[in-house]
Order: sequence, then C-alpha cells, then structure tokens
Amino acid sequence: MNKPMGIAMLAVGILLILFGMNASDSIGSDFSRFFTGAPTDKAIWLLLVGVLSVVVGLTGSLRRSH
Repeated sequence: MNKPMGIAMLAVGILLILFGMNASDSIGSDFSRFFTGAPTDKAIWLLLVGVLSVVVGLTGSLRRSH
C-alpha cells in the first residue's frame, strides 16, 4: 500500500469514528441503550470500521518503501 492510500484510509477512519460517536449520542441510540443496554448497531459498526480503517491507514502510511 502506498503512502497516499494509507493517509486516505487514516482520514476516512477518523471521519467514521466521528460519525460513530455522533450516532452513539443520537436519540435513537439513547432509546436502544435504554431498552437493550447497548447503542444502535449503526453506531457500533461505524466505530469498529473506523478503528479498523485507522489501524490500516497508520500501518500503510508509516511503512517504509523499498
């Protein structure tokens, strides 16, 4: 993976984490948390995919090229 692609993945991951945090603070997530004890599936998936994208982006952008 080249550095620009790694930086793009890092940026997308940060955005997904921010969207996931906003989704977990939404009224729908509050209702879900009240009845099930967990935020909505959308919030969880946004956070998980965001963290995964950040990890992939960091490894791609910090890797040395030959």
